[in-house]
Amino acid sequence: MDCNDAYSSIAAPSEGLFKDNGSRFIALAYPVETQQQVKDIVASLKKEYHDARHHCYAYRLGYKGDVFRSSDDGEPSGSAGRPILGQIDSAGLSDVLVVVVRYFGGIKLGIPGLIRAYKTSTADALSHAPVVEKIAGVWFRLSFGYDAMNTVMKVLKDMDLPQRAQNFGMECSLEVRVRLSAVADFREKMENAAKLEEI
Repeated sequence: MDCNDAYSSIAAPSEGLFKDNGSRFIALAYPVETQQQVKDIVASLKKEYHDARHHCYAYRLGYKGDVFRSSDDGEPSGSAGRPILGQIDSAGLSDVLVVVVRYFGGIKLGIPGLIRAYKTSTADALSHAPVVEKIAGVWFRLSFGYDAMNTVMKVLKDMDLPQRAQNFGMECSLEVRVRLSAVADFREKMENAAKLEEI
């Protein structure tokens, strides 16, 4: 199993700008984790900048970066979405969405001009974003009896695992997040103590 579970993303939204021949390209970068978040942000920006000519975007998600998409939103094919995605990739980021809002200035820029504008505005936005290291992980639901409580809690403490949804009723259960590189170790340690369910 590949143990490289750390990857880079951005910690907060940021903005960049590029102007050329009266056209304004406002690049807005956001940390995202799901395609639903992407849809919601793009929809709200289309409302907020409803008078703009184009809302081009690209995103890459997941620690492997294997979920991605780019949209030219009416610009010539390959002149907007791909250059935006290219900048996300050259910054080595994932879990990032960049939307570039274009106000048309009346003068056509041509495809090389558009590529430069989308690339430069995206690079500007990403250069202002604080980069963070993220650790890919999975959530498990643990179920165990009271007799196993000490064993389970010791493993969670030793491995320093974030917990939520604790329930110590008749049956004990809680949810923990385990980084990918530690999953095999975690499963082994919990083998006789708790029932695990990936969620």
